[in-house]
Amino acid sequence: MTKSDYELVIRHYFQMWVKRDFTHLDKLFAADIYYSECYGPEYFGLSEIYRWIDDMLAKQTVLAWEIKQFIHEPSTNTVVVEWYFKEQQKLDVNDFNGVSIIKFTPEGKICVIKEFESKSEHVAPFH
Repeated sequence: MTKSDYELVIRHYFQMWVKRDFTHLDKLFAADIYYSECYGPEYFGLSEIYRWIDDMLAKQTVLAWEIKQFIHEPSTNTVVVEWYFKEQQKLDVNDFNGVSIIKFTPEGKICVIKEFESKSEHVAPFH
């Protein structure tokens, strides 16, 4: 796969959350995917991913998941993605910046996602 192919798969996945449509998730994720969310939960395999998605769709609306940049490591089929995320649960709106380390199978499916979070509001105390 080319860099553009990897980026397209990742963009498609992020947009699934915004559009609330996971119809083609099986085409993007390997059956034995490992997913580590930025605040601790881990999911093993597509069946757990679908349970997590169903749970989140019932309580969360993703307002934005915007990609800032991609960093490619072709020798390991890995892409690092810097992003901004905004969601709403009931009346609470939350947002944060993040980074995902995403590894692909040789066939081009996502097999590992590890997310890391950073506050969206930054301060420069010595500037």
